[in-house]
Amino acid sequence: MNKNKIAITTGDPLGIGEEITYKALLELRPPVDKIVIIGKNLGLGYETIELNQKDIGKYCFECLRTAADLARLGQIQGIVTAPVSKEQLNKSGYHYSGQTEILEKLLSDNENEKAEMLFIAKELRVMLLTRHVPLKNIEITKDMIIQKVQRLNKFLKEKCNIQYPKIALCALNPHAGENGILGHEEIDTIIPAVNSLNSLGIFAYGPYSADGLFSNAGKKYLQDKKQDYDAYVAMYHDQGLCAVKALTGNDAVNTTIGLSIIRTSPSSGTAYDIKGKNIANFDGMVDAIKVILKLI
Repeated sequence: MNKNKIAITTGDPLGIGEEITYKALLELRPPVDKIVIIGKNLGLGYETIELNQKDIGKYCFECLRTAADLARLGQIQGIVTAPVSKEQLNKSGYHYSGQTEILEKLLSDNENEKAEMLFIAKELRVMLLTRHVPLKNIEITKDMIIQKVQRLNKFLKEKCNIQYPKIALCALNPHAGENGILGHEEIDTIIPAVNSLNSLGIFAYGPYSADGLFSNAGKKYLQDKKQDYDAYVAMYHDQGLCAVKALTGNDAVNTTIGLSIIRTSPSSGTAYDIKGKNIANFDGMVDAIKVILKLI
């Protein structure tokens, strides 16, 4: 058995997943014994587990279940997923907010094993504290921050070989709350969490106003300079991803950490409107495969 084997799901068949997977593999040409494709046979000579299912949502779910089964059997050490439609999954009765949550359900063995969403573009790493949650429903707690940052710290040490990771936390409110004038979450929740993390030997900093923090991180990224921090933690989805995607386009790799195996995915969507036109940008899929082969 190849110890560095990965599974690649070809994603929603109505979207660009098959096209970008085919083109990425054609460009990278990873060794045959490193790859197993799940979903559609792309005719590139790689081992393939073909799935046939007219129900699109069920097909996408079964691709992920098959990958999770291989991971549990120790036959793969990483998963790369092409884009799927959350709407199709929900129509088919799979009520998850994304592939991250599905893999958490399929791969978690205990309550402490939780998936975290981390975006990686070169040395810029941004983790989302909360993910697909309506803005009005976002709630953060001290324990949530401590647990999630601990998972991030472990990943940075074990997979990125950073001995003493430095992690910066965004504030939730504008101007970091202005000492309670614009909100109390920084004083009541985030600062106590940072202090507790420091007492555990984790180098956590903040909370910092997100606009200033990402402005500086963006300058470093665009100038290809070393980041001040090894990772940044955004309090909610758009706080982190607006900055990441404005800076990197589709080059940032969506990386699932915190589970028994790592999963990566391009940050692009299904792009139904260009299916079959042979114009899909596959750079994100190339990066997703490169990142996971580097991490496993």
